[in-house]
Amino acid sequence: MTAYVTRRSALTIIAAGSTAMATGRQVWASENSGRAIYPVAVPVYQTQFVADRIGFFKEAGLDCKLIQGGSGVKTREIIASSQGDIGIGDITHPMQLSNHGRAGRVLMPVDTRSSSVMFIIRKDLKGQGINTLEALTEWKRPDGRKPIISVSSLGGTNHVWASYYMETMGLDQKVTWIGTGNVDTMLGSLKSKQVDVLVSSLSLLNESMEQGWGALLFDGTDEAIWNKYVGGKVPVTSHFTVQSTIDKDPPKMQAFVTALWRATQWIKAHTPDQIYDAIEPYVGSTSRAANILEITALQKVADYQATIDAADFARGEKVWFREMTGIKPLAIAEVVSPTFIETARKVYPG
Repeated sequence: MTAYVTRRSALTIIAAGSTAMATGRQVWASENSGRAIYPVAVPVYQTQFVADRIGFFKEAGLDCKLIQGGSGVKTREIIASSQGDIGIGDITHPMQLSNHGRAGRVLMPVDTRSSSVMFIIRKDLKGQGINTLEALTEWKRPDGRKPIISVSSLGGTNHVWASYYMETMGLDQKVTWIGTGNVDTMLGSLKSKQVDVLVSSLSLLNESMEQGWGALLFDGTDEAIWNKYVGGKVPVTSHFTVQSTIDKDPPKMQAFVTALWRATQWIKAHTPDQIYDAIEPYVGSTSRAANILEITALQKVADYQATIDAADFARGEKVWFREMTGIKPLAIAEVVSPTFIETARKVYPG
């Protein structure tokens, strides 16, 4: 196990070393240099962080550099341009790639429902009695405009799922959506009242509450609410790539997936405090307490089997393939490449 590093400035870390991991005599990676891309510095992307910090990339024979894309959409663009080997983000990103001729492929799912679709309202608006999404849409900004809802990126995870809730409730046309980027700019936009609601995760909710300018309006991560509107398990976040990257070096892609699978099992077996201590260099923009609360929530929604079956995919279709996303319908076989995770599970049974 690698020693923990706590320097908050260490946002890009290279997992040094070139020892190849073998099962029997099989070597996973034929070349050891790789890039894993994550959107922003929040725990929802912790499988990549753990694979790096605990040494699973290194043990798989990968000299892996983690790079913050800045948003889900930017992460998708980096993967599409082959500047990154594997990305993590909303499952719609590889679907968007396929719709545009880039043959996006889901390598393994991360969760069973969204952990980052919390509607965080300005505290002053909550104090005015705006306690529901319906009440929010009846309110107007001082200049007469619709309420502004901020997400990390238009078309990203938060936008896809938040807009689905709003659309199902008949409220989606009564607000304005904008993308505000990474953690600092998202929080800054709410604090400065440039936006009225921020859709994000538990760590940002708690950070805004601790600072005294945010409050919870609607929790789309709640299991009962999720089941009411969605119906059950759906892969929301995934590790993905493009077929051309797979074709270029299948053993290298196997090494990535094996390392990420091992990270998933490590997360399952450790406490939120231990997980935070491992990934702190990547999520140090928000407080320890806020991050531990989010990690605790993530453990409840994580997909520890890393499987997507036909029923899971069917439940997601009503969210993925609609006018808001602009994604043309795809069959599960056109999106999901299960071979690598199946191999990883055989080598390291969960």
